[in-house]
This record gives sequence, structure tokens and C-alpha cells, in this order.
Amino acid sequence: HVQLVESGGGSVQAGGSLRLSCEDTRDTRGYQHIMAWFRQGPGEEREGVAAIIFDGDSTEYADSVKGRFTISQDKGRKAIYLHMEHLNHEDTAMYYCAATRASPFAWSQWRSVRTYDVWGQGTQVTVS
Repeated sequence: HVQLVESGGGSVQAGGSLRLSCEDTRDTRGYQHIMAWFRQGPGEEREGVAAIIFDGDSTEYADSVKGRFTISQDKGRKAIYLHMEHLNHEDTAMYYCAATRASPFAWSQWRSVRTYDVWGQGTQVTVS
């Protein structure tokens, strides 16, 4: 079954805002995990956008979205969110949620797709 479920994508005008959601349906009690947002635009490689240590206090952002995007968590719902503002055409992409068990090494490699064990199916964001 699908373990990470993204939602919230859609079409928005340039300069607009959008919030993406990712629900983790797994039983992760007893350990911390890293959750992250990646995106893949047309003809581009999958790129790390933001990451958070779930139930922790650390976040990371790609330079291209720093100051515009905010990653947050809802511990009770086991969900993460990506609040996106000042969207532009370069933000058009399929956005994916990913997760892995937290470790110092994994956190240092948060930008790499190879860090993550579990992926969602993606939600499309189109900026016109």
C-alpha cells in the first residue's frame, strides 16, 4: 500500500502561494525519521527542496527556495507540509515526499535521493 501520500498540488499563477501535504501512514513509533520534499521538473533530475527531522527541530532548504518555502510538521497527524510563496515558473514540477530513518549521515545527505527508503507518488505543481 501507499505509505506516503501527497496532496495539495495544482495550478497557480506566478506570484501565488500553495501548500502541499504529505501524510505518513506507517507506524514509526519508537524512532525518529527524516522527511523531505523533492521535485522534478521537465527534463530535470529530482532535486531536494526541503527536509525536516520529524519530531525534532532541524530543517534544511535548497538555496533556490530559501526564504520562499517553509517546511513544517504536524506530529499528531504524522504529516509534513510545504508552504510555498512567490511561486514562479521554475517551481513547476512534480513534488514528491520522501522518508528515511534519521541518522547523522542521512541528515548530512538529505539532498540525495539515495538517502530515502520510502517515496510518495507525487503531486503536480504547475505555475502559469
